Amino acid sequence: MIELEGVPELIDPVMVAAFEGWNDAGDAASTAVAHLEREWKGEVFAALDAEDYYDFQVNRPTVWMDGGVRKITWPTTRLSVVRVGGEKPRDLVLVRGIEPSMRWRSFCNELLGFAHELGVELVVILGALLGDTPHTRPVPISGTTSDADLAQRMDLEETKYEGPTGIVGVLQEACTHAGVPAVSLWAAVPHYVSQPPNPKATLALLNRLEDLIDVRIPLGELPEDARAWQVGVDQLAAEDSEVAEYVQTLEEARDTAELPEASGEAIAREFERYLRRRDGGGPPGPGERTRPPKPPKPLGDDEDSSED
Repeated sequence: MIELEGVPELIDPVMVAAFEGWNDAGDAASTAVAHLEREWKGEVFAALDAEDYYDFQVNRPTVWMDGGVRKITWPTTRLSVVRVGGEKPRDLVLVRGIEPSMRWRSFCNELLGFAHELGVELVVILGALLGDTPHTRPVPISGTTSDADLAQRMDLEETKYEGPTGIVGVLQEACTHAGVPAVSLWAAVPHYVSQPPNPKATLALLNRLEDLIDVRIPLGELPEDARAWQVGVDQLAAEDSEVAEYVQTLEEARDTAELPEASGEAIAREFERYLRRRDGGGPPGPGERTRPPKPPKPLGDDEDSSED
């Protein structure tokens, strides 16, 4: 039995979770939850026992000084609550931590125990992945759920992914089995500029979350940070002709795919046009192999790279 002291009765609570690690490209998802905590002055009311879920050789504790006294902060997952006022008040339970190293099912069950005790009506899990998307275009956000009715009501996709998964996928599945409505929102982060932070992806996640839960989210300086980030990446890309050409290729593919008349043939034509520009010749003849454009090394990576 989970005992909650000092937590008031919540109004239509929604749990919003994000975890650092494999599910958090550019730290976009965890930064989004941290932004909510900061803007709404979230109050931490619980933390999971780090000994149960983390390998401290993988996620090491940190030492810091407090008035001349050494203290240790252990990696864990913390829960906080924020009270959102307005015409339609709604409270949020924020979950922010690190993807656990072990005992994932117990980890999810413990979080669901908190959700049950707090009367959570919906769980929204934020994630970010690396993708072939240009930094110059709006950040693609995909929303998925295992609940067909929820997918229809909230304009989401039903989950059809098969393959390796992280704690986002495991927690969403645990929610489904427990009968708790759950949604995951994913931001696609350009793989050639994957270093954190990525305020543009964080902003896109918060905008989609705002639409989903019908709560106005204060954005603070995030829009300006996102603009500054894009200007900075533009400048870095302009200094590297290989990166600039690759970004242009991604832009053309993205723009073509988003046209109403876009088709596989149209995308193939765009790809052949790229090959002609790159090689200075025509499209390959029958039986010749075509190769997709080789992604450049990530911006800011000064290490030598070699092609197999």
